[in-house]
Amino acid sequence: MPAASYLETAQGRRIAYHLSEGQGPCVVFLGGLKSDMEGTKAVHLEAWAKARGQAFLRFDYSGHGESSGTFEEGCIGDWHEDTLEAVAQLTEGVIVPVGSSMGGWQALLLAREMPERIKGLVTIAAAPDFTEDGYWANFSDAQKAELESRGYVELPSDYMEPYHISKRMIEDGRKRLVLRTPLFLPFKVRCLQGTADTAVSTETALRLMEHATCPDMRLNLVKDADHRFSDEACLQMIEDAVLDVLGTA
Repeated sequence: MPAASYLETAQGRRIAYHLSEGQGPCVVFLGGLKSDMEGTKAVHLEAWAKARGQAFLRFDYSGHGESSGTFEEGCIGDWHEDTLEAVAQLTEGVIVPVGSSMGGWQALLLAREMPERIKGLVTIAAAPDFTEDGYWANFSDAQKAELESRGYVELPSDYMEPYHISKRMIEDGRKRLVLRTPLFLPFKVRCLQGTADTAVSTETALRLMEHATCPDMRLNLVKDADHRFSDEACLQMIEDAVLDVLGTA
């Protein structure tokens, strides 16, 4: 594998990335919380894009993978800034964001910030507003007290060591919510969601569908698919969704 390149952001962070040159629109993969750009979906889509001659970008948010910083210090807004910088400095013209889990929230924030740059959007188990609706809403009184006194709580994860959820992440997340105010998505949107996903519920996917204003938005529920959404059939669905919003399906 070639070594990552690095982008210095206006905020002083060092973002690792892999950019494949090709025809536009550039497909931009936005990973999930504590994931990195070496994940199955990101690497698979890169190989697929290269085979098509399609421009493709994958990168690590700060505190993730090979980028600078620590996860514990980060928040949704930091990763939004990272995304904006990566798109602004590394891509030209319209793009197709593909957001997985927390990356789905990042894709929606990107769409709200620069809708004119987006050709179409694909989400995979999108988790908009999860700091508020997933974490805060389910914290016990004891956890909320711990968050206030200690500055963070630790939550178990199905995939790795416990998540360190900081008070800053919760408070910053409240400034980035997308399901409480109008959400206009003036382009094709394709949402993929597994029914066996224990991290993001089908109710979240349906709520996003109902909330957004979009001329062409579709949700594909996949029976028994889990949060990873990375088996051969699921990867094919992601490819098809990208082709669909590109207008070449």
